[in-house]
Amino acid sequence: MERFHIHLVSDATGETLNAIAKAALAQFEGVVVHEHSYALVRSQRQLQRAIEHIRSDPGLVLFTLVNPDLRRDLLTQCAALGAPTLDVLEGPMNVMRQFLGVAETHRPGGQHEVDQRYLLRIEALNFTIQHDDGQALETLDDAEIILTGASRTSKTPTCVYLAIRGVRAANVPLVPGVPPPPALFRVKKPLVVGLWASPDRLVQVRKNRLSMLGEARETQYVDMDAVRAEIAYTRKIFDEHEWPSIDVSRRSIEETSAAVLNLLAERAEAPS
Repeated sequence: MERFHIHLVSDATGETLNAIAKAALAQFEGVVVHEHSYALVRSQRQLQRAIEHIRSDPGLVLFTLVNPDLRRDLLTQCAALGAPTLDVLEGPMNVMRQFLGVAETHRPGGQHEVDQRYLLRIEALNFTIQHDDGQALETLDDAEIILTGASRTSKTPTCVYLAIRGVRAANVPLVPGVPPPPALFRVKKPLVVGLWASPDRLVQVRKNRLSMLGEARETQYVDMDAVRAEIAYTRKIFDEHEWPSIDVSRRSIEETSAAVLNLLAERAEAPS
């Protein structure tokens, strides 16, 4: 099978470029693609290092370089090598320039500067860590989002992802045979969202988890009938308290987080 090379050249961390490449490549199956990333390219020496790799493994070059000299040199040398290029920022920058009526500053990595929004994200992450797995219930009402549900329904990773987006998220597990903490039912300000998964999916995830921990014994934790009852129990609680719920059976963490954010936005827009 033919192998393809894609080179990702960025003057910042490369997160934006890698995310765009990943999203685009997800639409193409049955191909072997090798990604080569070059982050913090802000000098001629760093650019030449990337060019040498492109020369060794020719392929598509995606880049985000706001320095006009580096951008021009990359385009010139890639053209000489016959390597196709795409400036990922060019389209959005042109539209922004026309809409805002001002010229760009050519400042690399500006989106990663420490500003108030960055500090809020750090605060949200600290809050989420402190309120993971039913901890710090006395300040649960300070959350913006509370995720609840059975074990292994992606509550913690979803909360962390939301915190990175600046949302103070907490999670409270629902455990069979253990009454939910009263604090969960007393909260007024947070949006409580229930997460659940199909029993077969949950059993699979739990078995994988136990295997990673070196535990091979069959327990109620992975018994299909017990898991069915557990899911029914959690969904009954969601319905009783009129909490919106999300089926995470086939959702990625990003997709679950997007669904939670949509629920939060809908709540904010609803008439009080």
